[in-house]
Amino acid sequence: MKHCFYNETVGFFYNNSRKELTTYWRTKDVLVVALGLTVSVIVLLTNLLVITAIIINRRFHYPIYYLLGNLAAADLFAGIAYMFLMFHTGPRTVELSLKTWFIRQSLLDTSLTASVVNLLAIAVERHQTVFTMQLHSKMSNQRVMILIFCIWVTALLLGLIPSYGWHCLCALDKCSRMAPLYSRSYLTFWAISNLVIFLIMVVVYTHIFIYVKRKMTRMSKHTSFHPRYKETMISLVKTVTIILSAFVICWTPGQVVLLLDGLGCKSCDVLAVEKYVLLLAEINSLINAIVYSYRDNEMRSTFRRILCFICYRNSKYTPTVVKLNTADRRTLSQNGHFTVDSSI
Repeated sequence: MKHCFYNETVGFFYNNSRKELTTYWRTKDVLVVALGLTVSVIVLLTNLLVITAIIINRRFHYPIYYLLGNLAAADLFAGIAYMFLMFHTGPRTVELSLKTWFIRQSLLDTSLTASVVNLLAIAVERHQTVFTMQLHSKMSNQRVMILIFCIWVTALLLGLIPSYGWHCLCALDKCSRMAPLYSRSYLTFWAISNLVIFLIMVVVYTHIFIYVKRKMTRMSKHTSFHPRYKETMISLVKTVTIILSAFVICWTPGQVVLLLDGLGCKSCDVLAVEKYVLLLAEINSLINAIVYSYRDNEMRSTFRRILCFICYRNSKYTPTVVKLNTADRRTLSQNGHFTVDSSI
């Protein structure tokens, strides 16, 4: 029968994994916390702005914007989780109980998983709308809510599994180096799951990229196509490129490091880059708000209304029906359907 160490301290498991645990604040620790808190505050403010804009502007009451709002909520949660980590890291780690340590890690895992799964849902939705030449998905609000519910259930399950059994408190030889209370097998599972999602997203967006590029080539041969169609397609290609680049740059390093640790790589110095790859993943929560929202003209207009609320405090906010100009008008394809919104 296995002996479990439920009554041991966090320091006991850190010593077992040979992970450094300081009792005083070093310059490196202060810099990491300062940078982490700064990023967290920015993530909180930007994503809160996105959520507010989607709530108050009826023009955003469509499936894609509900998913964007949920993505912002996941990233907002990620900002809170990372801020909680910053207040419970460095020399404060040794003071944590096992329960608090698991809460700290579960918050991070749940929020980051919710963000990734949301990105996948948005990728699939965009794929559907692009290939059906629709501005918005025909998905009902009820289905969107069910999808959002499933996203959070998945994130919670993956985030809470270690706390309810998939840990190494009863098998010290299987403890991770980066997360000394986690089992290496869990890290391997989590990393592979995310990498599979990454691969699916790359395939989906690559398919969109190729389709849009071919569409542009065919349409350019006809002199009768709408002059704004090419501009719309080019904008979409740029957005897709930014999405893929930001996602790969921010997420891949962390998942690779987790996978190496999970596989028990002895020659890999995963602890040297641990804090930096986690911060990089957190920065993606800020980039999401910029890429998915700030490139939308109507969203930017709503942001200005919110930020200038003091100037308009004497007048009740009402979403205005903006007359589309030539640049914002969704151009019609030859079969009479709207093209996809190029800003998302």
